[in-house]
Amino acid sequence: MKVPILIPNIFNHPFTYNSDLNLKVGDYVAVPFGKSEVTGVVWDDFEKKTNKNFAIKKVLRKLDVPPLKKNTIKFLNWFSEYNMTPKGMALKLLLLSSGAIEKLPIEAYEPFKIDIKENEIKLSKEQKNSLKKMNVLNQKFRVHVLQGTTGSGKTMVYFEALKEIIDKGFQGLILLPEIGLTGQFQNKFIEFFGFKPAVWHSGITKKNKEIIWSGIANDKIKVVIGARSSLFLPFKKLGLIIVDEEHDQSYKQDEGVTYNARDMAISRASFENIPINLITAVPSIETYDNIKKGKYSLSKLDQRYLNASLPKYEIINLNNSKLESQSWIAKETIEKVKFHLEKKDQVLFFLNRRGFSPHVLCKKCFTSYSCPNCSINLVYHKNKQNLLCHYCGYKTLLNRDCSKEGKCDFIFSGPGVERISEEVKKIFPTNETTIFSSDTMNKKSSADVLEKIIDNKIQILIGTQLISKGFHFPSLNCIVVVDIDLSSQGHDLRGAEKNLQLYHQLSGRAGRTGKPATVYFQTYNLDTKMITDITNKDPDIFLDKELEIRRENNLPPFQRFIALIITGNNERELEKEAYKFKSFIESAVDGRVLGPVNAPIFRLKRRFRVRLLIRGRKSLKVQNSLSKVIEKFKFPAGMKLTVDVDPINFN
Repeated sequence: MKVPILIPNIFNHPFTYNSDLNLKVGDYVAVPFGKSEVTGVVWDDFEKKTNKNFAIKKVLRKLDVPPLKKNTIKFLNWFSEYNMTPKGMALKLLLLSSGAIEKLPIEAYEPFKIDIKENEIKLSKEQKNSLKKMNVLNQKFRVHVLQGTTGSGKTMVYFEALKEIIDKGFQGLILLPEIGLTGQFQNKFIEFFGFKPAVWHSGITKKNKEIIWSGIANDKIKVVIGARSSLFLPFKKLGLIIVDEEHDQSYKQDEGVTYNARDMAISRASFENIPINLITAVPSIETYDNIKKGKYSLSKLDQRYLNASLPKYEIINLNNSKLESQSWIAKETIEKVKFHLEKKDQVLFFLNRRGFSPHVLCKKCFTSYSCPNCSINLVYHKNKQNLLCHYCGYKTLLNRDCSKEGKCDFIFSGPGVERISEEVKKIFPTNETTIFSSDTMNKKSSADVLEKIIDNKIQILIGTQLISKGFHFPSLNCIVVVDIDLSSQGHDLRGAEKNLQLYHQLSGRAGRTGKPATVYFQTYNLDTKMITDITNKDPDIFLDKELEIRRENNLPPFQRFIALIITGNNERELEKEAYKFKSFIESAVDGRVLGPVNAPIFRLKRRFRVRLLIRGRKSLKVQNSLSKVIEKFKFPAGMKLTVDVDPINFN
């Protein structure tokens, strides 16, 4: 008989194969493709019609893997249509290195065996009410938002909800926005449940991935804690999805197949007809809009654990407290920090910029050091003694011959965390300090550093936004925001929303065990309303205003945006082709086509970039009309089109 087989490649349709085997939709098979043998899945529709005559090849064998559920196949078909990516590439996200793992010996799954212990944790009345709301209609699809101030015990509430699902024999998935969070989170999970969850992200070994993939497909592993990609695991009996920090921008996948893991998680829950819980201190605008419309149910936690109060806010006016030359910390700030250190409080200096300095200039020849591959400045990393591009990874040494005379004499403009760290060490030489950024916390030693921070053996942290993401530091009671002014500037549609979420998350790191805590903002800006707005205890006030601005201007979530990025090696040819492409698609697309314009980062990894933006109604008509017309347009060799549905940034 003839069967349609989808293979994990750039094709948007399955291929027809012959088979004597009794195959059903969802079966994993090995098939010949070209000169190779590949893994494919029996799909639910037939191949693309063609007039050419092909010799139909034969399925080689059926694999010993439980079939992919029809609901999961429907989800992958929808995912492909929504994100305008070929079905074969959607399937590739589900497979492991384009393959499927056949059943392993039972002992391989032993480390993940379920054995739920009785725990002593007692929920507060507020937590119990939230749990009750969360567990209503738990048998079928619904979206519930658990919004709670940081440190209010949201995790314990959704652990209880998950416990109920596991007790009924189902599997659970907890999505986290950052790999760095999984270690501390896994410990919290084991402490509560008494058994080990499967942890899934890009950093785990190939062997572990094989065990987890197979354990999930065979229903031998019950809980996965993972980053974005864990959403595509072949769950046999998925019963609940939890998206922690649902507002986090890290859920957006920008490389390869672009998608928003939070939105795709909601869609997968819908196709599986299971509940999904979104957890946040400050909801994303999209989630907030859906709560207001009554599409999502909501429960709130306003009380912090042990009734700890939220930090106070103080503004340090840099117009009055002048900074010394080449200094970034005001005298008034130093006095405040000394007061906290004397009380044995841990202190965080926050600056959302990696490295030592974001801009290096020679004061003799005025050469500014930018990346040869990208149109952005190189960042000086003093610890590594190099200039680094944070986009393409280009590295170079600082030692340069000057076009005027001798060697270049450098000025370092603006601070990064390394520079603040250097200054902090001079001011507080007797205190233990560490830098907390993606450069320092993705190493094997980071677990030891975390342990020292938790035990208050490190008194001063200098951190980027990574520190705001769910870490629990019991002694942290003083946060100094070194530079509020720079982080509030820029031309980002989501700038205000991001700041609101960032500073709420950041302040939530302080005062978690009941001691009084303060966040200090250093600023030259005398209009302190912005700081008051983004730190207001009730973020809904700000979100209501932001939603109104978006509605008035027809911005997401009231319209669909699709970004089209065309890249090429020749600047002039690229511009010409972009205009040609616009006029080709304009009349066929169910929406307005804006642009083309040069991307803010015009050159990236040696390629020039031009952007167009489609604005349209929130329906699949926009994607479908665009897919059809794009298929008919052929770009010259060396040019590439990338489609980003619901873009988060506009770089």
